[in-house]
This record gives sequence, structure tokens and C-alpha cells, in this order.
Amino acid sequence: MNTTTSQTLPVILLGAGGHGKVVLALAHAAGFTIKGVCDPLFTYQSPLLWRSIPVLGGDNALNEIDPTKFGLLNGIGQVGENTARHKLYDSLRKTGFKFPPLVHPSAWVAPGTYLGAGVQIMAGAIVQPDCWIGENTILNTRSGVDHDCRLGAHVHIAPGATLCGNVHVENKVFIGAGATVIQGIRIGESAVVGAGVTLVRDLDSACTVLGAPVRRRVASSSLL
Repeated sequence: MNTTTSQTLPVILLGAGGHGKVVLALAHAAGFTIKGVCDPLFTYQSPLLWRSIPVLGGDNALNEIDPTKFGLLNGIGQVGENTARHKLYDSLRKTGFKFPPLVHPSAWVAPGTYLGAGVQIMAGAIVQPDCWIGENTILNTRSGVDHDCRLGAHVHIAPGATLCGNVHVENKVFIGAGATVIQGIRIGESAVVGAGVTLVRDLDSACTVLGAPVRRRVASSSLL
């Protein structure tokens, strides 16, 4: 397993939304020391604490932070092709900040797996042997990545999704909750696999595949 930043380096969380809450809990479980949180919501109204950690202000607060002394955690969520998450990551990497990979203690990651900078592996996720997980990628709660899969950068595998063996996922792909990708499939850059879909063919770049629409059944009633 590759690690790019020492776990002893204190970290700052970016984002105080729903994904930020999960990343904060993940960082605590993984043994990191969290020194504060930044979020645009805190630019003008800054409480002293958010979920018991210091509020540092908006993203501009990072201008006063030495990137050699603090790592960063990307708490910006991703649904579909959310460019905000990877643009923030890329811009801060260029200024010298490092993003350590995070692995929840209840996840299982096979020895020898490559984890890029900023990878987040949530509770209950499984990564089998000889996988490559690109930078800033999320393997969300109870997701599964089987043997010999290769995931690019800025990918999000949503809760409960499963990649069977030897799946190749290019950059910025989103795979929805509960989706299944059968073995040997290739998914092109910026493609979206909808929740619950079973993908049995390659998917081209920037394409979206969705499941069957939900039909609402209204129960009939009879008059006595």
C-alpha cells in the first residue's frame, strides 16, 4: 500500500457538508489529528467549533497555512461529474499541500494495493489483490473492488457498488449506489453509471447509463 503523507502529520478538513462529516469520522477512526476545518460557509460567519474541531474560516484561510506542516482532507462530495471536488484538490496540490490516503479500520485492503494521494476508503469497503486506486478517489461505504481493477483519479464508487475483477475505470467516473460492473469492463472518462445498474458492456467517455425508471403503484380501494 502506498502512503504519500505520514499519518503523524496533522490535517485540515476541507468542507463541512455531508461528505465532510463522513471524512471527519473516517480521519478520527484512522488515527489522524485534525487541527481544523475550512468551508466557504465560514468565510463571514465563523463559529469557534464545528463538530468539536476548530473552525479556521473559508478556503482563503489556507493562505496562512504552511503546506509542509499540515496535510489536507478533501471533504467535498461528488455526485455525477462534480468538478468542484477535483478542481479544489488539483489547485491545492499545486501550492504544495499533500492529501494523505485514508482507510477506515473496518475496510479491508489487500497488501500491495496502490493507493494514490487523497484516496478515501470508507467503512466496510473491500479492495482485493493487485488493484490500483488513483488519487482523490472515493471508495464509499461497503463498496467492493475485486482483483486487478484499475481506477483512475477523481473516481467515486458510491455506497454498496461492486466492481468485479479486472475492471478499468478512467478518470472522473461516478458509479452510483448499489451498481454492479461485471468483470473485464472498461468505463471511459467522466462516464456515469446510475444507482442499481448492472453494467455488462464497456461504457464510452462522458456517457451516462441509468436503470429502469421507478413505477409508482397506487393501491385501489373499493367502496362497501
